[in-house]
Amino acid sequence: MEYMVITGHWIDQNWQVQKCVLNFVHIPPPHRGLEIVDAILRFLDDWDIQSKIHTVSVDNASANDSAIFHLKTYAQRKKKLFCEGKLFHVRCCAHILNLIAQDGIFEIKDMVEVILDSVEYVRRSDAKLFPERKLVDDCRTRWNSTYEMLSNAITFKDVFPRFAAKDPHYNDCLCHED
Repeated sequence: MEYMVITGHWIDQNWQVQKCVLNFVHIPPPHRGLEIVDAILRFLDDWDIQSKIHTVSVDNASANDSAIFHLKTYAQRKKKLFCEGKLFHVRCCAHILNLIAQDGIFEIKDMVEVILDSVEYVRRSDAKLFPERKLVDDCRTRWNSTYEMLSNAITFKDVFPRFAAKDPHYNDCLCHED
């Protein structure tokens, strides 16, 4: 993490949820909790919104846990904790979902690798001349792109064996049982 984005989420006077990027901060290494909380506190002071923070959501990095601890301690000293701080640290659900999905993908990694190799091979082949029938590639850090790739490969599951029959260099074809 070289940069940190601070976003605000609130309910306006018409009971509509609002959100916006409040700050985009460069945090040079090392990325320890004290450096992170220092950047957050500077921002809160600049905007004079120390008393308006009710919850903080971050991913599960250990430096973030340390930063939250220090930020919560600061808020306790200032007597600015909503619900006595019980809701102060909210884990990032998207990060948790990503970790769960990545663990599941790891369980079938051999099959995912074969499908990824197949998709990449077909995309580099003459089949790329048919752009309207495009295979989806995967981005390894985003589980939903792996899901899209697998879902798309299922759509083309009958095509892979036919492709293997016509191309002697294509060796990554899954059998129907897989």
